[in-house]
Formats: sequence, structure tokens, C-alpha cells
Amino acid sequence: PHRNLLRKAQCMGGWDWGPCLMTGGVYDGVALVAFDGPRIEYATTRTRRSGRDWEVEVEVDLDAAAPCRAGLEAEIRPSPALGVPEGRAEPLAFARAEVELPAGASRRSLRLLVDDPELWWPAGCGGQPLYELKLRVVPAGSAAAAGPLGPAAPAGGHVLAKRLGFRELSLVAEEDEEGRSMKFVVNGREVFAKGANWIPADALPSRWTRARLEDLLRSAALANMNCLRVWGGGRYESEDFYGLCDELGLMVWQDCMFSCALYPSEASFLADVEAETRHQVLRLKDHPSLALWCGNNEALGAITWYEESKKSPARYIVDYDRLTEGVLGRVVRELDPDRTFWPSSPSAGPNDFSDNWHSDGRGDMHYWSVWHEGKPFSDYLSVRPRFCSEFGFQSFPSYGTVASFAPEGERNATSPAMEHHQRHPRGNALIVETMLRYFRMPKGFRETLYLSQVQQALAIKTAVEYWRSLRPRCMGTLYWQLNDVWPVSSWSSLEYGGGWKLLHYEARRFYDPLLLALYLKDGLVRAVGVNDGTEAFRGRLSLGFRRFDGSLSGCADAEARVPAGSAAVLWEAPLESLPAKPAEIYLE
Repeated sequence: PHRNLLRKAQCMGGWDWGPCLMTGGVYDGVALVAFDGPRIEYATTRTRRSGRDWEVEVEVDLDAAAPCRAGLEAEIRPSPALGVPEGRAEPLAFARAEVELPAGASRRSLRLLVDDPELWWPAGCGGQPLYELKLRVVPAGSAAAAGPLGPAAPAGGHVLAKRLGFRELSLVAEEDEEGRSMKFVVNGREVFAKGANWIPADALPSRWTRARLEDLLRSAALANMNCLRVWGGGRYESEDFYGLCDELGLMVWQDCMFSCALYPSEASFLADVEAETRHQVLRLKDHPSLALWCGNNEALGAITWYEESKKSPARYIVDYDRLTEGVLGRVVRELDPDRTFWPSSPSAGPNDFSDNWHSDGRGDMHYWSVWHEGKPFSDYLSVRPRFCSEFGFQSFPSYGTVASFAPEGERNATSPAMEHHQRHPRGNALIVETMLRYFRMPKGFRETLYLSQVQQALAIKTAVEYWRSLRPRCMGTLYWQLNDVWPVSSWSSLEYGGGWKLLHYEARRFYDPLLLALYLKDGLVRAVGVNDGTEAFRGRLSLGFRRFDGSLSGCADAEARVPAGSAAVLWEAPLESLPAKPAEIYLE
């Protein structure tokens, strides 16, 4: 209760996939750094393309103990990842200025020009070349201020280094004949966002290690993902997280850390939030993977959930707006004007308070009717989202994970241990009830665990294949959720510890850049080709109608042409025209 009054990862108060563990203390590391002269508090960049050249404007926030004259230097070199050994590459650009600094905080800027750098792309669209920006401020007259910032330069001044990627990335959300679009455009190319939602890597901060992050993020990339949403009930992630996303080409939808609650609007609370937001924007804005700032997760919808806000909606809408637009949107637009600020998820956009759990024509949608309302998997075909940023279906973990928390006598779906490692009030019942809808009852516990993962994969496959086939109306699917914070029955595709559920293997297929989607809707069986590539696909489509003994009862053949960056219907037929009844055959 009252987690909304404390600026802390909201999920530490417990969620429907995680325990209540209100951890304390300092995490992400503490360092004592010694240097002479002024200190670099923040350094941020804006990159602008002009033909082959890119101008890099560097803004440096400095802090000096006393008035002084200093040398401020900046250089850009290829990162070692580009194949140039560290310290061996010549600077691509260098700038230096003598600056007069007052006591306290001040801001200075430098401009550099980089000739024809390689472009950064999301995974599956191209490479992820990174360049190193190094800055140094030294007392005037110091030998350290005499030349480029190579490894042999004398020590003394304060040095800050970060990596840059050169790319143009925008979120296009425009009125059209079907409502309001929502799509990412990178370097002039429309990119379908394929991915999942990210929650903290563990319930215990001491386990937020780089090795664990790298394992989870590499698994996302291996499943053909190009986007992750850092969910607003978690935390602003570590530099390791965003650096790995830069390297792997995983675009980051970044929620601000507010979720499923009504938040205060007192001046003291908003002042804390403003300081927090300024720090995070200045810390993160130079990561090429950062694609979008979003104000919160479901805080707009939460106004309709609680008795207090139902009785006085106008008051709570004002509170919401003071926080979301009055602080978060204002700070993001001031400090990071080249990125879009999206007010909430789900949302139809600024100043639009539509119900984006059930309305599918504007902005991003959260679609939970299949899970929370118990609707069939085919219900995913009843909506046509512009961008679905949350949807999911639970499964049990694998037997090895269950064995890590459940003693031998409690390895069944309704045992106290299994119920404790299920945070959703109806979770285990919904899994089993759905299983009885689509399958016969498994003969044992291991089979029950396995079949729960089969049906989870079928659910999400049904949604993603159909929604990808709607391209360009739909331009993004981020399922709930990628990972777990402890061993639990949940919506994740990666178990606690990083093991792949069947859903993650299926994700590697349904997020393939070249997809053949098969579905049944409105009495039609349809095969749709989806091509995320830059070249048209030409080939043949062969379909076989097989009985369950493997024998062929009919076949069809069609030419397959799918233009680049599009979806195309390759074949369709009425259900009654098939060579046998649906219960007697399957389509291959």
C-alpha cells in the first residue's frame, strides 16, 4: 500500500509476477574519483546530419570550486568494436576551447564535425557501429591541455567518456484515415518494432550483474527482437543495460518510473520528480538505442480504477496532468528535444484520454482481454492495433525451475509452493482452465508444465502473426514480458535464470524478418507473407492439407511476391472449400 508515495521501483511493493521485497541501500556502485580543477557533471550531444557530414554539438555542465580558467577538450574516435584497436585510431574530430568558469555550476559547448560515419541501425536492419566521445577539462596551462586525448596524455583533469551512434530516429504518430498511426522511422526507413517488455533482472539489486543483463539481452536479440520496453513499474536501468542495447541494436522504449497508480501533485513531490527526471534524461539521452520517452505505465487508466478517483475524476486528471505534462513532458522536451515524449502507455497521444485497452485505432494499445477476461486465443484477431505495447499469456515454469523451489511432495499445480510462486490471484486456474479448452488433460505434472508452455506460445504466436500481417496499419508488437525477477509462473518467455521457454523459441520464428503467417478469420483460411527486409521477396507458396495420420488429402500452390517492408496476402480460401472438415486435417 502507498508505494506511489515513495520514489522507489514500484514493483518492489509486489506485482502479479513478483514478490514484495522493499530493498534498501545503495546499488549500481559507488566510486571515489580524484582530479584537479573543475568537474564535468554531465555531457550531452545533439547530432545533425548534413549530406555525408554529421555535426556533433556537445553541451558540458561543469562545476568549479572557485573561479578559474580551464581548457575544455573533446574528441571522437572509432570504437574498438569497429575493428580499430583501442588507442590506435586517429581522432575523427577534435575541438578545444579556453573557458572562463565562475564558482559553481556553468554550461559550455563545443562543436565537432564527423565526415561520413557509419550509421547505427536497429537489429535486423543493419549494423550497430559506435564511436567514442571523450571529454576533458583541465586547469589552464596544464600540459594535459596541449593535444588530443590519447592514452599517453598526462593525467590531471576530469575525463568523461561515452559512446555515440549516428542515426536519425523518430516516432511518427499522425492522423490518418484509420485513426492515429504509431511507428518508428530510422534513417528514413519505417521499422516494425518486434520485442517484449523488460522488468528488473532480479528482485534483489545485488543480482543486477552485467553478466545477467547480457545473457537476457542476447537472448532477446537471438529471437529476432529489435525493441524492448523498459516498463514504468521497474527502474531506470544501468549503463550496462543501455550500452548492451546499443551494441545489440535493441531500441529502447523508456517509460518514466510511474505505474498503475495515482501520484501526488504537491510541489515537494513534483520537485523531487523533476530532479530525478533531469538526471535520468541527461544520463541516458546519448544512447543511440533510446527511441522514446513515455510518461508512465497505465497511470492514465488508473484514474478509472480506484474509488477515490472515481468519485472525483476531475481532481485526479489535474494531478495526472501536473505530473505527466507539467513535469515529465516539460523536462524531456527541454533536455531531449529530438526524441518524442509519449504521455502514457497505452495512449492515443497528447491530450487524448481514449480507452486504449479496447480501442485499437489510435496510438499504442494494451490488449489483455484474452488473459484477464478469459477470451479465446482467436480474440486476438478481433482487434487491429496500430502498435500493441502489452499483451500476454502465462505459463508454468519448466520442471527444473519448479524443482528449485517446490519439494518433491508439492510438485503439482495446486500445491502451496506452486500457489506461492504465482502472484496473480487467478493465475494457475486460468492456465489450467485454458488448457482444458484446447487440449485433453495431461497425464502428469511434467506434461502439465510442458503443455502450459505450448499454449502460451500458441497464444502469443496467434497475436503476433496476425498483427504483423496487418503492416503498415500495425507497426509494433511488444509482448508481456521478456524476463522474471524470481522463479515463478508468469507471462515471461525467459525463465528466472535465463532459460528459454517454448514461447521464446516461437518468438524467434514469429519475429523472423521473413514470416509466413497462417490464420483463420471470418470463415477464410489465409496465408500472408510479411517482409521486413529492404528487398522484395519472390518465390512459391506450397500448401498441403494433411490428415493426422500424415496422408495428404489436398494441396495448393501459389506465386509468392512480397514487396520490401510490407505484408501481402499470398493465398486464401473459404473454410467450406477445404478438402476435409477442419477437425480432420491440418495445413502445412
